[in-house]
This record gives sequence, C-alpha cells and structure tokens, in this order.
Amino acid sequence: MTGHLDFPALWPYRQELLSGLWVTIQLSVLATLGGVGLGILGAAIRSGKTTLLSRLWGGYVAVIRNTPFMVQLFFIVFGLPNIGFRLTAGEAALLTMIINLGAYSTEIIRAGIQVTPKGQWEACRVLGFTRLQTFLRVILPPALQRIYPSLVGQCIIVMLGSSVVSQVSYQELTFQSSLIQSRTFLSFEVYLVTTAIYLLLSIAMRQLLMLIGRRWLGVTAK
Repeated sequence: MTGHLDFPALWPYRQELLSGLWVTIQLSVLATLGGVGLGILGAAIRSGKTTLLSRLWGGYVAVIRNTPFMVQLFFIVFGLPNIGFRLTAGEAALLTMIINLGAYSTEIIRAGIQVTPKGQWEACRVLGFTRLQTFLRVILPPALQRIYPSLVGQCIIVMLGSSVVSQVSYQELTFQSSLIQSRTFLSFEVYLVTTAIYLLLSIAMRQLLMLIGRRWLGVTAK
C-alpha cells in the first residue's frame, strides 16, 4: 500500500491554524493566571484551621479531581443554562479550565505549604505580622519555590486539555484542525502538523514559566 503526503495543500489554511493557535494561547494564559490564583486562595483556606469553608473547598477539589474534564465542560455549557446561567462557548471553556486548574493547584500549593515549619508562623506573629502578611510574604514564596515544577506541569496539562473545548464548537486549534481535515481529507498531514504545534507550544510554555519562576521566585532549573 502506498500513500502520497501533500503538506503543501495545507498552506492555504495557515490563517485558520494561526487563528486557532492564538485562541488556544489566550485560553492558556488566562486559565493559568486564574487557575493558579484560585489555587493560592484555596491553599490558604485549606492550610488553616478546619472550617466550613475549608470543608466546602475540599469537596470542590475532590469533585474536580475525580471527574473528567469533558464532563465538567459539558456541565457548565449545557447544565448551567437550566438554572439561569448562560455563557458563550469561550466563557464556558475558560471557566472550566480555571476551575479545573484551581482544584489541582490547590493541592499542589498546599503540599508546599504543609512542609513549612510552624515556627515561621509563630515568629511572624511575634514580629507583629498579620496572618495575611505572613502568608503572602513569608510562607507562600518558598512554598511556590518548592512545588513550582509540578505546578508548571499541571498548567501545561490544562493547556493541552483545552483541545477538548472543540467539542462545544469553540474555535481553538483542535477545532480548526478538524475543520481543515473535513475540507481536505488530509488527516495524516493535518494532525501531524497539529501535534507539532502543540509540542512546540508546550515546550515554549514550560520555558517561559520556568524563566518567570527563576526570575521572581528563585527557582533552580531541574
């Protein structure tokens, strides 16, 4: 059996691929900022005294970590409108990614906080720091430094998971690739190029996040 590969036939569709790539990048940046911010908040809540809020947050983490990303997306897209919350496909995709990353990053960051000696909290209390000042200035920076590579890895996983949002017709990279494939029937060529784009995007995202970590947190390269 022989086959003929026709990569030049994809050139007229470069704008569609670039458009999808740009949407994926936007989703990834916003989801990373929102998800890590949510994770920091959750880690602070979960690392303190056991309260109703910390239990509720723990329930949220358990639900997200034990259900598929696609189910979470479908719930937000198709379930929430039944109770009055209507979102566009883009808003639903971003919200799902933030909620998903927020749950995982909560536990990753909390793991870094838990190994912090309790004496640091007490020393800051003696120095007159508020609990919020202690958390933000003393506890959080070294905690992030400890778990930063794992956090970066989770951010990349969520970025790659953004391909699922093509199922709700949001025009990111995978959606555009499927559309091009349906027009050209060049499945091998289209998805090989898409795979290469995701691979390069993952490498670039890791390098950029690790550069930020080294510059702002003093994270050492591993």
